[in-house]
Amino acid sequence: MTYTMHDAQEVAKLAAADISAWLRSKPETISVVNVENDPDYQRRDIDLIWTTQTGEILIEIKGDRWNKTRNLFFETHSNLEKGTPGCFMYTEANWLFYYFVNTRQLYRLPMPKTREWFLITMKRFRERATTTPVGNNYYTTVGRLVPITTVMMEVAGIKMEQL
Repeated sequence: MTYTMHDAQEVAKLAAADISAWLRSKPETISVVNVENDPDYQRRDIDLIWTTQTGEILIEIKGDRWNKTRNLFFETHSNLEKGTPGCFMYTEANWLFYYFVNTRQLYRLPMPKTREWFLITMKRFRERATTTPVGNNYYTTVGRLVPITTVMMEVAGIKMEQL
């Protein structure tokens, strides 16, 4: 499959906007700060800082359009050509918010617990690659297709929300 950089950015923008609005509507919310463009947080792969009455929660957002497969795509390499690990492998977020923009379904996955489970079990899941054109070149993103039902049954603490 091939995506353009623009397609990916549009999905990411929509996901961040929907999730931020949803978090702001929650009674425990004190603030929601989008740090996607902050280099310090980009390095740690964190998109939002959600401050609640009980403290600060770091969130990585993964926006996706392809909910019909009933899989989550866990990125193992964001740029195969450069050897860059996928965000799923190194995010320092407390939670990965995996959001299907079409159906407005949000899966809240506790990190690093979900990653620890994935590293042990990832060989079971089909590997997939997508290419993204950049100028006259392209880069390849690689990950595994993980059935939603499997991850929800095997990792404690995952929640599904309908936004």
